[in-house]
Amino acid sequence: MNDEVKFARLEEAFRSESYPSSRSELSERHAGTTVLYADGEGDLGELIASVEQERFEGPNDLYVAIQNVVPIEAVGEPGQSDGDA
Repeated sequence: MNDEVKFARLEEAFRSESYPSSRSELSERHAGTTVLYADGEGDLGELIASVEQERFEGPNDLYVAIQNVVPIEAVGEPGQSDGDA
């Protein structure tokens, strides 16, 4: 994976992994990779390490788990929409 990845592109980036994979394998592999949020950034290895799930069966499984631990800054301001205005 690149040294930086946008939060919106995480699931796509996770497709290059081999599954099933453990949380510890993935967190070690992605330590030092910066996730760019809508407002700020975080370490992907740390995010994966903070997930409760121990094993991931596919990219969607990992992406959903990550969504549960990212800060609100990852997706933007509450009440904001990317839809048509």
